[in-house]
Amino acid sequence: MKHINLRTLARLLSLLLLASACSACSVMNVIQPVQAWEKGKLAKKEMTFDADPLENKYAEHTYSSKESAFGGAGVGGGGCGCN
Repeated sequence: MKHINLRTLARLLSLLLLASACSACSVMNVIQPVQAWEKGKLAKKEMTFDADPLENKYAEHTYSSKESAFGGAGVGGGGCGCN
């Protein structure tokens, strides 16, 4: 009869515990579609990335003016050539 090391037993037990916790979480975390009455919450102005389009355009204009390059948002480096 082979004796199991205590450290090996602890590793196996922790692996079993981790696997059972992951499977329990995956069963509980089922993605459900958005219901019709919940869509009103998602359509609110606060839920958009750009809550104020005019403010976004102003900020983009200011940024491109500072960088001396048109459309500099999202591109590395500016008009000066220093990346």
